[in-house]
Amino acid sequence: MTQYKRIGIDTSKAVFTLHGIDQRDQPTLRINLRRAQMISFFKKLPPVEVAMEACGGAHHWARELAVLGHAVLLIPPQYVKPYVKRGKNDRNDAEAICEAAGRPGMHFVPAKSLSQQAQGMVLKVRDTLIGQRTLLVNTLRGHASEFGVVAGKGVGRVGSLLAAIEQDATIPAEARDMIALLGQQIEHLDIKIKALEARLNAAHKANAVSRRLATIPGLGPVTALTLATEIDPAAFASGRHMAAWIGLTPKEHSTGGKQRLVGISRAGNERLRSLLVVCATSVIKAATMPASKQMTGWLRGLLQRKPRKVAAVALANKIARVAWAVMTYGTVYRRSPTNVEVSYAA
Repeated sequence: MTQYKRIGIDTSKAVFTLHGIDQRDQPTLRINLRRAQMISFFKKLPPVEVAMEACGGAHHWARELAVLGHAVLLIPPQYVKPYVKRGKNDRNDAEAICEAAGRPGMHFVPAKSLSQQAQGMVLKVRDTLIGQRTLLVNTLRGHASEFGVVAGKGVGRVGSLLAAIEQDATIPAEARDMIALLGQQIEHLDIKIKALEARLNAAHKANAVSRRLATIPGLGPVTALTLATEIDPAAFASGRHMAAWIGLTPKEHSTGGKQRLVGISRAGNERLRSLLVVCATSVIKAATMPASKQMTGWLRGLLQRKPRKVAAVALANKIARVAWAVMTYGTVYRRSPTNVEVSYAA
């Protein structure tokens, strides 16, 4: 039997394309397998490196192949793209994955456990339901405005908007029925979202890492639990590396010895980046209130030099670095009395 050095897999719903190389880095395997054939094929092989893109289903296959004794490498898809040859197809993709996995300095994604994926699913389903509720609220407000009934933004204004429509006799019965239906759907989603939030709060209280993260100003249970679930701090050399992975650092487009920084890279976990920016925005809002004592010298100087949205991204970067330190060293956040931004206490 051929001893493979590495096998790259281009996954899909039904057909998986494999590209394997031997110890001399010569291609010796190019086959397509159906989903049902994957486990039986890899059961016959001695332990080998298996590389895949970290996309849908990759964590499941990483667990399945690891049980068989194989070393699974999950690569961010954007790191594979430079190795795809001209003429994109499944075989070229599998070859590119195999090639990328062998490059020195390549960064890999840790495979998630079943419990991590289950907890992450609760967070993502909550986001999905909130998105659906927002869509329905906007739909309700849009239809109501067509009949001259206008209300302020926000879920909290839905009740008064529905009451105003119900009392307006000039609105046809068909329109009132449809608006009432939208109100029922919004109420139904409200109940589901509250139930999920209660579950998340319980999970947050049961998670020691999440509780420590919640001591950082601006971080609530949802963001703290997301960090605790999605991030393995050991995968990053420093908080700076984690902030860069999340996508909170500027992209660089430098040449000829001239440094040129542009907008943030938006790499990594888009949902986590969005949560951290929202947390930073809330901190800035609280710090700029007249009676607030939370304004630090660093934040004050930043707001004087930069627009508020740019400052929010910079603060989100700082929060990400602090979060890495809290997770790595098992500490809680404590503001220094000398106005130094962060110190740590056990």
